[in-house]
Amino acid sequence: MKEEITPPGPMLRMLEGRASAEAAQLMLSMPLIRLQAKRGNGEPVVVLPGFMADDNSTFVLRQFLNSIGYRSYPWGLGVNRRKMLDFLPPIVELVRQLSAKHEQKVSLVGWSRGGILAREVARDHPALVDRVITIGSPVKGGTNVSSIGAMVKRETGLTSKEMSQLLRLRQLTPIDVPIRAIYSKLDGIVSWKACIDEVSKNVKHFEIRGSHIGMGTNAEVYRLLPKLLAEKI
Repeated sequence: MKEEITPPGPMLRMLEGRASAEAAQLMLSMPLIRLQAKRGNGEPVVVLPGFMADDNSTFVLRQFLNSIGYRSYPWGLGVNRRKMLDFLPPIVELVRQLSAKHEQKVSLVGWSRGGILAREVARDHPALVDRVITIGSPVKGGTNVSSIGAMVKRETGLTSKEMSQLLRLRQLTPIDVPIRAIYSKLDGIVSWKACIDEVSKNVKHFEIRGSHIGMGTNAEVYRLLPKLLAEKI
């Protein structure tokens, strides 16, 4: 019998307020993190924002990647709030253009719902994607694993059952691209158990400490990302 995954409890949700402190810690740590980071050689990286967020939320992360030798790109699609399948065609087109421009595959970094989208792009177009790095992204359980599930249903017009059925249908096609999944057991928005991929054949999981809202400016994430992007796969 499968374990039921429930949303984070009230205490973890309350602790999401520490995101600003995590950002302050990152700013203090940034010079050393940047100095110690494995550097890229101009490889293209598309960064996808989370639910109800836009490219402003990933600005610091993209600037960091640029500073250590990567060419990072925003998704350029405004707020991540509609049905996910509506976003796939323009993301695929962006990745296709960047792959042709750089004459190599593109890495996808997705925060929360952005990670789900990154996985689906890789599922459909493995020839375009070098690797997928998800940050606090649920891969099972539908909206029932999130403390903002009601908002997701309202914005997308899909029930949790419909989302789960859609996911199961898409999982009939495996993801052949390497996946690196970052999660936190202190996440107050998404259950960490929902971030564990037990299906994909080439996936590794990495636990960090921090809030969900603060993952885009979490020092542990910034220490880990250069290693995951430079990893030989």
